[in-house]
Amino acid sequence: MSPFLWEQHCCLPMSPSAPVPELARYPVGSYLSVNVGYAPQSTAEAVALAESFRAAALADGRFRLVRTLADLADAGEVIALAFDLEDSGPLGGDLDNVARFHALGVRSLAATYNHANAAGCGCLDVADTGLTGYGRDLVAVLNEVGVFVDGSHCSRRSGLDMAELTAVPMIYSHSNFAALWPHPRNITDEQALACARTGGVIGINGVGIFLGHNAESEAAARVAAMARHIEYGVELVGIDHIGVGSDFSFDGDDFNAEIRANPHNFSADYTRYGPLRWVPPEDLLGLSDIPGLAAVLAGRGFSAADRAAIFGGNFARAARQVWRDPR
Repeated sequence: MSPFLWEQHCCLPMSPSAPVPELARYPVGSYLSVNVGYAPQSTAEAVALAESFRAAALADGRFRLVRTLADLADAGEVIALAFDLEDSGPLGGDLDNVARFHALGVRSLAATYNHANAAGCGCLDVADTGLTGYGRDLVAVLNEVGVFVDGSHCSRRSGLDMAELTAVPMIYSHSNFAALWPHPRNITDEQALACARTGGVIGINGVGIFLGHNAESEAAARVAAMARHIEYGVELVGIDHIGVGSDFSFDGDDFNAEIRANPHNFSADYTRYGPLRWVPPEDLLGLSDIPGLAAVLAGRGFSAADRAAIFGGNFARAARQVWRDPR
């Protein structure tokens, strides 16, 4: 049996008609953060996505929309649901929109998606000048409103700037370690240590190209690689600073089509491996015919308390320090 799961990042199709009930592939009692926008979405489009996802979740009855950490306390019979933005572009340059998205359920926001924007630099940029003045102001507003400052997809310098500026824990919602697999989307030890010094958490993802195991036949290898990144992270920054943000894409076919259609948002580091593959909830949680992450971690010597911290306790502790009651 897997521990309670705090899934810090997963993706539905970027459409108001997205099949929100598919999120029930995660077990009841889980907490899910679902993407409602990144670089391609305008403010209006991201708002429409958040509103449509909220409406569909409420109509389904198996989900609870999360405002505060207290909403998770008795969520055992439902799936707790909040949202995230993978880029600050949907803010439209207006920092007042942070509060607007917070009211819609956004609890995590990354400044940049792969490439430079008004807030700072992305992980695929050759030149890295870090956060801009606007990006620095964004960190302050996220702290004030009660939204996680997220360094995933950002550049090394932008991530370090976030750690220097934030007054509360920052996160890398879905990032692996470059020391194990040198993909530009993976973070340096320097970034990880800076995040941990804020009290933050790094969510390990299950994307094949960020793990070095992207073949269709490597489903079990992807889970094992996630465990190795968790093991490395615990050795580097300590058990309190590692979690799970699998980045599973319910819109996998759509996302692979997006990479082909808009290569300017990506690079050869995304396209050279063929179609992207992920770790679905069934594989992550040991509900398929391969060992799940909890079982692999147990085999590597992680205790039940260790696994509980990684699967949810660490992100919950950080949220307790960051989130604000909107009432």
